[in-house]
Amino acid sequence: MSAPAPSPPRRSPRTLAWVAGALVVLALLAGLVLLLGLGGDGGSSPSAGDARGGERALEPGGTAKVTDAEITDPLDYDPDRQADYERRAAAGFSHPLFAQSPGGAPATAQRTARWRKDIEAAAKDAGVQADTLEAIVFLESAGRPDAIAGGDVAGAAGLTQILSGTGSGVLGMRIDLAASKALTRRITRAERRGDAASAARLAGERRRVDERFVPRRALAATARYLAVARDELPDREDLLVASYHMGIGNLQEVLRRYGHSDVPYAQLYFDSSPLRHAGTWRKLASLGDDSASYWFRILAAREIMRLWREDPDALRRIAALQTAKNSSEELLHPSDDTKEYDTPAELRRARNDGDLLRLPVRAPRAGLRADKGIGELARGLGQSPDLYRALRPEALSTLGYLGYTVQRISGDRRGLVVTSTVRDQTYQRALIGRNAQATRNFSLHTTGYAVDIRRSYTSRAQALAFQFVLDRLRALNLLAYVVEPGAIHFTASSEAETLEGWMDRLGLT
Repeated sequence: MSAPAPSPPRRSPRTLAWVAGALVVLALLAGLVLLLGLGGDGGSSPSAGDARGGERALEPGGTAKVTDAEITDPLDYDPDRQADYERRAAAGFSHPLFAQSPGGAPATAQRTARWRKDIEAAAKDAGVQADTLEAIVFLESAGRPDAIAGGDVAGAAGLTQILSGTGSGVLGMRIDLAASKALTRRITRAERRGDAASAARLAGERRRVDERFVPRRALAATARYLAVARDELPDREDLLVASYHMGIGNLQEVLRRYGHSDVPYAQLYFDSSPLRHAGTWRKLASLGDDSASYWFRILAAREIMRLWREDPDALRRIAALQTAKNSSEELLHPSDDTKEYDTPAELRRARNDGDLLRLPVRAPRAGLRADKGIGELARGLGQSPDLYRALRPEALSTLGYLGYTVQRISGDRRGLVVTSTVRDQTYQRALIGRNAQATRNFSLHTTGYAVDIRRSYTSRAQALAFQFVLDRLRALNLLAYVVEPGAIHFTASSEAETLEGWMDRLGLT
């Protein structure tokens, strides 16, 4: 008889939780929570609580309204492209690993690599790749064996962030919780008064009463968890690792709703939406703590560790681009090799040459409306506002896909409002004097790849559908987005050229 399914080692939305002085609990991708309910013109927008993991609130009757069903979705899951979906998702979910790693991703990789010998031994016992278990260490603790989520050892702690109840009740670890709590308090006091020797001595005592703080024991316990998962789930590394965050029972329910007991995790995720396998999607979205994206973030951490070993210079370059802005937009389009439009004349030539395509004032089939204020500073520069109503083909096609799919899911045909598209640097300099949010540095608006959409929605369904589609496109590494006071700012990836073929069907060309 197989072993009973244990509780997951952790349940809360801690994707990267580490002690850096005091522990800061950091959450990922959905770790970049889209606060749809703040700003805009109020009324119809959901609250911040509704918007977090906002897909799960998109269940008015359990089904989404479908329109224009004759248009085939170009992003429908293709089982022959599993590796491509995993590559895209690892890239799409990687930004917080760079932005939130204590000391930066290279420093976290260096800390994590210290445990490689113990990781290899535990991975062999678990029947998973050492690189995968190493990525769990990167993601869970940033390589810090004394990490405590939320400062309470009753929760997740140690190199692999194991819950106290799971560790003692399921994984056979020695955990004297009362003693561990008392020692943790004493360690904290010693650290506050700068008594490093006492803190180190007390930490040694804690390791004797709480094995989660012993790296080899924590890794071995994680290996035991994955072995138990193998008895309950298909023997696929992606499913076993996904269960480490969401729990075996939750993953079994996801598989049951999908209707197949043995499929790649990428298929479970990308073949589920409000329009397809909606029950599977609802279950994944209901977890609300980054569980749905855990496997992809593990792949992102694996890539960081690979670069740290094989090409550290490349890792440092990527880290600089990933942390230059509040999203990965500069990684999508680095300033060194991305064309910027300096003057209105350059912008006009790009329009004439077809490098930039005009944004329609209204594209009802694509669920879009252009704000009348686009290009409002143009006349002061002696230009027509229409000059600044254009985008690169990749950005326009991404915008069209976003608007069309939001409309299709929500049934709300009143359209998202586009408030800003391309600018030249002359316009950008004028804007800086008028708008505190305008950057003085490299602006992706001056490349034609960036778009702003007003944070004001005509219905709750539209707002929630918008968040779902944004997050799905980011998961495919087709865009990066940030939340600004009055708008959602997104930058389209060059890979979004895959969407260009159907723009004419939406009235965008």
